[in-house]
Parts: sequence; structure tokens; C-alpha cells
Amino acid sequence: MEALVIHAAGDLRVENIPTPELRSGQLKVRVRCGGICGSDLHYYQHGGFGTIRVKEPMVLGHEVAGVIEAVGAGVSSFTAGERIAVSPSQPCGACQYCQKGLQNHCLDMRYYGSAMRTPHVQGAFRQEIVIETSQAHRLADQVSDGEGSMAEPLAVALHAVRRAGSLIGKHVLVTGCGPIGALVIVAARRAGAAHIVATDMSAFTLSKALKVGADEVVNVAEEPGGLSRFTTDKGQFDVLFEASGNERALRGAFDALRPRSIIVQVGLGGEMTLPINTIVAKEFDLRGAFRFHEEFATAVEMINKGLVDLKPLISATLSYRDSARAFALAADRSQAMKVILNFD
Repeated sequence: MEALVIHAAGDLRVENIPTPELRSGQLKVRVRCGGICGSDLHYYQHGGFGTIRVKEPMVLGHEVAGVIEAVGAGVSSFTAGERIAVSPSQPCGACQYCQKGLQNHCLDMRYYGSAMRTPHVQGAFRQEIVIETSQAHRLADQVSDGEGSMAEPLAVALHAVRRAGSLIGKHVLVTGCGPIGALVIVAARRAGAAHIVATDMSAFTLSKALKVGADEVVNVAEEPGGLSRFTTDKGQFDVLFEASGNERALRGAFDALRPRSIIVQVGLGGEMTLPINTIVAKEFDLRGAFRFHEEFATAVEMINKGLVDLKPLISATLSYRDSARAFALAADRSQAMKVILNFD
């Protein structure tokens, strides 16, 4: 079969690789769609992110949906022909964190398309993949493959919202409206946020933020002081979701946050220098949000029941053989949010 294999920054190739053997308890899946994620872009543009670098050829991709082609011996919960979203997360289930229900912190995690360990964990941008049954989540007939492939980033957003605690009646600020920031808006609205304001430097992404649930948007490129109107009485927001990974976005939001606000850092960037005196004086609660676990099943259920509308975030669907154009488009926030690769 064919797969998209990254060798180094800018070196993404369509290559033939073998399909793993289908074993007892497993499923063979024909991949139909895969969404290009921010981490995929980092591998393609920079050869990695932070201290993580591609050291050997690696199949990219972890946001996929497909159809079951065959079931292994002993599998009775799935049948060939069923359409599924595939969770890319494979925690060991045995380490201390898995045993405590913190599977996203598994000590022996295998996550599709990740160079965090060597040998690298091969990804899912391929025509066929063999998975464990625990990774398979059925898609409703009315849900497109593209929407199904967005269960993974929606799960990331759901986990971030869970980290914030109750949002019922809260005033929420989201900084950074790429796909994850936009999906945080979706999740925060479903969680009961009363008012959501979003910031970004792109008019295009902010237009999408409004379509998926933001009440107001601020283009900080055109209006650098746009949050100043929310700084009266020590701030107007109860919760900040920082999804850009940019230090300026995080620091710039502090004056608009009420005392004892909760800050959830979702975006990953470089190391940051923070005004600790402000954090202490306003008694901020700073929390991280990393990946997900049980939220994947919740994401698929919400998509299946029509509780969220992800279609406005799908900007284009291109063949995996046209990967250079697809990745270039995915990196252009002036005209694209989520770009889907078609593997049919």
C-alpha cells in the first residue's frame, strides 16, 4: 500500500510500505480520510517541534477515519464494512498513570505519527492500517468521513474544556483560532459558556470562529489593544483558553482576566517568560491540557448525534498524492482551517 512518509523538513514522499499482519482481536481498516494537524505541519516544515526531531522515516498522520476491511479472530463487536473513526492513542494500560486513569500521561504511550520515541511510532496517513478494537469508534451514516477524522482534534478541545472545570454561565476568552482554538469554542459553547470572545491575527480564522459559536472576535493584528475594553474592574473573563502557543497572546490576556481566573494552556510553542507577580496578585490558576483519553469516545458521540457542527471548519479535501499542495494550504491561515487528505 501507499503512505505519506516524512524523511526530513520539506521531504514528504508517497512510498510503498507493507500492511501489518492482522492478528487476533484486531481490525484491518481502509483509511478514507485524514486531517492535517499542527504537529504534522511542524514535522513537514521544520522536521519536528521543540526538542523532538525526525530521526528516521516516519509515516505522518493521526486524525483518520475509514472503513473496516477485515476483523481478526475472536472479534465479535465489529464487522467488515462498518465505518469508524480511529483513535490514535494507544496507552499501555499497565503503568502507574494508566492505573490512575491518566492514560494521556502513559509511560509507554504509542501515539500515531510521533517521533517522541525511537523507533518512531508510525502514523496513519496510509491506505490501510491495522488497529486494536479499542481504537475503533463507529460513525453514524449521516456523518462524513471528513467529519469523522475530526474526532481527534475535537477530543483535544474537550479535554481542555474539562481541565477548566464548569463553564456554565462563564465568560470565556480564546486566544488563537486555528483548528484547535475553533474547536475549543465549539466545546466551550456546548459546556455552557455564556459569552465567548476569540482573538487571532487572521480575519479568515476569526470568521470561522464566529460561525462555530464565538460571540465576539478581536483581530489583534488590526487592533493590538482590542482587549483593553475588557480590562475594567480588574478584568471581565473567568476563563482563558490559550490555543496559539504564543507568549504575547498569553501575557496580553492577563489584564482582561478577573481575579482567580482559570488559564488553560492548550497551544504548544517555545518556552515562555511569565509575569509571576501578576499571577500571584490576581490569584490565577494556570493549568495545562495535553491530549485526551476518554474524550475521544465523547467526541464521536457528539458528532454522531449532531450536537456539534464541524463542517464550517473543513476548508478543502485533496488527494494524499497531492500532499505538497495540501500541506501548503493547511499552513495558510488566510484561506484554510482544516485540510483533509483523501486516501480513497
